Amino acid sequence: MRKVLPLALTGLFALSACQFTDQDDPVDESRRLDSMAALPLHTYLPDPASDGAKAIGRAQWLLGKQCMVRLGFSGFRVLDVEAVESTYPVRQGESSSPDTPGDDNPYGVVDPDLASERGYHNRRPDASAQPQEWPADQYAALTGRFESHGGSGAAHGRRIPEGGCLGQATRKIYGSPPTATKVNGLKLSGYYSLAMELWYESRKQAGKDPGWKKADRAWSACMKKKGFHYADPDEASLDSDWFGHGKPSDKERKTAAADAHCKLDTGYVPAVHALEAHAQKSVIARNKQKLEAMRAADERAVRSARTIVADAT
Repeated sequence: MRKVLPLALTGLFALSACQFTDQDDPVDESRRLDSMAALPLHTYLPDPASDGAKAIGRAQWLLGKQCMVRLGFSGFRVLDVEAVESTYPVRQGESSSPDTPGDDNPYGVVDPDLASERGYHNRRPDASAQPQEWPADQYAALTGRFESHGGSGAAHGRRIPEGGCLGQATRKIYGSPPTATKVNGLKLSGYYSLAMELWYESRKQAGKDPGWKKADRAWSACMKKKGFHYADPDEASLDSDWFGHGKPSDKERKTAAADAHCKLDTGYVPAVHALEAHAQKSVIARNKQKLEAMRAADERAVRSARTIVADAT
């Protein structure tokens, strides 16, 4: 299965694609192009490090705190919002997910030295928010998510709002969310689902281009010469042998290093990046009005959040 949507979205300004020149370092150039920020649709995704995003985060917790007090969690009256506004809630005692292979970048490993060290375990921690544990009853009230064996949907005799107190806060800031959609079997919901849906659509379109298939074949032939048999980079990075281990095996590191070398040797990243950037520009042109409406809604949400924060102080 072709990797479609990176799991984490970086908050950088979009960069325009450019071609290799004789003086460019191949690794540096591939790193630059192997980035969400180097693709046109990135400009329609929020920057979690921006002042606006931080205002929204603070407003969500301010409203969430008020809601929790209304639900009977009296301890929230003295909650220090600044201490939690850069966190997201997890249920107390819930085991963290095991370290699994993954990458934040659209085309995978491109640095042979880094690949030799980390293999395909290249996912960077999200610096914009950290997990914060809450007791099960508070977690349910904050998120609207209950234990798998059931939940009452109420706290202290009061109904928990849909999506919990933080979900209710988000709706107050943004307004009603758009209709959820399914992409590649995954349910996409939320205020930026359109941009992610178009990202998938453009990747699928670009992947059908003869130029992309040619790049896959060249990469695959290079890997075969090194003793590795994969049809494309996604097949290599998603090899089941890499899963279920806390640290990459020697085999994984060697495979990833060969993968990165072959991407550099065949010019894989600039070739497929050019195709995906062109496909994204096409879907942006066809959906410009909807995307601009989404951007305007985000700007309204930031203004609303700042008003909420100002009123609270």
